[in-house]
Amino acid sequence: MSSRTRDIPVYVPEKPVKLLDQFRSWLRANHYRYQTEQTYVHWVVTYIRYHSLRHPREMSTPEIEAFLTYLATQRQCSPATQKVALNSLNCFYRKFLKIDFPPLEFRRSRQYRRPPVVFTDQEARAVIEQLSDPFKLMAELMYGSGLRVSETLRLRIKDIDFGQGQLIVREGKGNKDRITVLSDQLHDRLKLQINLASSYYKYDRQNGVGPAWMPHALARKYSGEASQLGWQFIFPSNEPAKDPQTGIIRRHHHHPDTIRKHIKKAAQEVGLVKLCGPHTFRHSFATRLLESGYDIRTVQELLGHSDVSTTERYLHVMNRGGLGVISPLDRG
Repeated sequence: MSSRTRDIPVYVPEKPVKLLDQFRSWLRANHYRYQTEQTYVHWVVTYIRYHSLRHPREMSTPEIEAFLTYLATQRQCSPATQKVALNSLNCFYRKFLKIDFPPLEFRRSRQYRRPPVVFTDQEARAVIEQLSDPFKLMAELMYGSGLRVSETLRLRIKDIDFGQGQLIVREGKGNKDRITVLSDQLHDRLKLQINLASSYYKYDRQNGVGPAWMPHALARKYSGEASQLGWQFIFPSNEPAKDPQTGIIRRHHHHPDTIRKHIKKAAQEVGLVKLCGPHTFRHSFATRLLESGYDIRTVQELLGHSDVSTTERYLHVMNRGGLGVISPLDRG
């Protein structure tokens, strides 16, 4: 599979024979997001490999408990990672295989509460200035609109509303749509990027390249719309690639690893030693808004957090370190 199309669902036979293909088919039939499918399959495969490729139907409570304990004690996974592994196996056994088991007893991972890494405004702008378009524009959207890297790359032409100064995030985390702010400073360069995407679109139409990829739900709801200009990705990849599910040659968007590499290099060039990446711009967006006095519920809505406690993390890193306490050395 091309790295450019890694977020397009892999092909699964109509009547799958292999157990993992059957699991994938069941997940899709029950409308799980493809990222969830990838995660669940990954942890089921890791679980099977840990138990020397034994068939899952031959294993039950002791094997699941041993695997989850191994994640905590040997791999030292975070509580969040261990919980994802548990959710994956719960879904696989209880929902898919219809095999129930009693409450599990296993070693829980230790909780380490780490505040998010945040750029100062000066650092964010310095990193951005080291980038060139389209990656500079991607970083500015993440910092100026609070987008995740995947949300940035999946933006389509129709998602930009210049008149209202906003953009729409389609099927974000939790499979939710949301509206967030669009900086006035980005309008002109965004229009240039859309013109570039439009030129790719015209070229592809003339040369037999297939329509833009759409998730299953959207493909069913808007049948035929993928061939329209509005549904084209704003940040198209340089070359078309084969759709792993259908075999159709399409032009997908840039791969997330590409922008990650550019941002890592830019941070090194300006001398930043903090561990940072594309998501740091989103953290910084939230922190800047809270520093400016915006209501935490407003920030929660712009970020698309389902729980306000997730947004509250940024209260601990705004203004100053140490929960906003002023050092005695800095008092007049």
